[in-house]
Amino acid sequence: MHASILQKYGEMRLPRYTSYPTAPRFADTIDHQTYSEWLAAIPRAQDVSLYLHIPFCRSMCWYCGCHTTITRQDEPILDYLAVLKDEIRMVAGRTRQPLPIGEVHFGGGTPTIIEPEEFLALMNLLREQFSFAGSTGIAVEIDPRRLTVEMAEALGAGGVTRASLGVQSFDPVVQKAINRIQSEAQTADAVHHLRRSGVDNINFDLIYGLPHQTVGSCIATARAALAMRPERFAVFGYAHIPSFKKHQRMIDENALPDGAARNAQAMAISETLVAAGYRQIGLDHFALPHDDLVKAQEAGKLRRNFQGYTTDNCETLIGFGASSIGRSQEGYAQNEVAPGLYARHIASGRLATAKGYRLTGEDRMRAEIIERLMCDFSADIAAIAAAHGFDAHPLLDQDAKLAALAEDGVLDVAGGVIQVRQDHRFVVRAVAAAFDAYLEQSQRTHSKAA
Repeated sequence: MHASILQKYGEMRLPRYTSYPTAPRFADTIDHQTYSEWLAAIPRAQDVSLYLHIPFCRSMCWYCGCHTTITRQDEPILDYLAVLKDEIRMVAGRTRQPLPIGEVHFGGGTPTIIEPEEFLALMNLLREQFSFAGSTGIAVEIDPRRLTVEMAEALGAGGVTRASLGVQSFDPVVQKAINRIQSEAQTADAVHHLRRSGVDNINFDLIYGLPHQTVGSCIATARAALAMRPERFAVFGYAHIPSFKKHQRMIDENALPDGAARNAQAMAISETLVAAGYRQIGLDHFALPHDDLVKAQEAGKLRRNFQGYTTDNCETLIGFGASSIGRSQEGYAQNEVAPGLYARHIASGRLATAKGYRLTGEDRMRAEIIERLMCDFSADIAAIAAAHGFDAHPLLDQDAKLAALAEDGVLDVAGGVIQVRQDHRFVVRAVAAAFDAYLEQSQRTHSKAA
């Protein structure tokens, strides 16, 4: 049955469900004026999260699915930072008072491409414009190949509490095939410098499904990473979409593993990490037993957002920078993707919002169902529907996809509660997709965009 389930559901192209509705539903009906209204309506006492996008790298990793620009020069980065600071001031001016900040996340690109003094200046500006507490978490994504001792020290001085290091694979054959040469020593040095600077919560990103990757090389990479004892791992499957990300055309498609091989690689990494004492969190995260992610999962309070599984309970996320996405109680708002167009909007004195989505009551209900399924592998459909003022009957009894999943033994339904079976959790996204009212339309939209 496992093989047939994998064949039927495992190779479906489905969203990661880090948001609902997903980005293909965003439309230009949400503009800078709408987003200004949403910002002004943020409750005064409610903690919010901030996301800052730094869309620059020194070289292109061919597997990358992010919005980034390759630059050898510092001038475009400095120009961008000036615009980013203007946007921060502009957004802060749209709110009724300095908002309390629960979490800050720097993503990319490569956030640590900026100079140490620029990072500290950016943190100082955020603290001037918003209200930080001692408990505010600050996370930064890092390319270990580019991390200097000075930058590690600046991260510590700036109050960074978590660093997420891109590892992907230590196999030199795989590294050459994805244009990312990174030694174990470089990675270990980065961990050492970060911990010495006071950044003592470390996450490693690993990827399976890369060209020339094997179960053996995945296990070897996991074991090498385990020797550095990061607090967390995030393990993702490579998404090959060369029609959408043109640099992925540099990857030899004939060297990519098929669905069964990808699943075997994912299982091998999972088993290696769990055997080393890590707890599996949701679909693709792993953490040491003392980590806050484990505590949140045990308490049924695990959340999922654009960064994956998280303990971030903030209902509002403010996105800064080109392509960044914000989320408020009303909906989602995304900035212009191209840095130049983003800069022109900010220079004109208006927010750079290009598109977004206004949530309906039904969207909020379905979003909660999907989040609980992704986090807990179960969801009390009856209770969630009732809390949002909806009847659970159509969700449970009139959904052909859900019925097929139950018939195939992927899940059980009893008393209005859906429970994904332990041995089929690897296809939980297919269960979540059964509650996605826009999936087919979103897939058509994405196909056209690609």
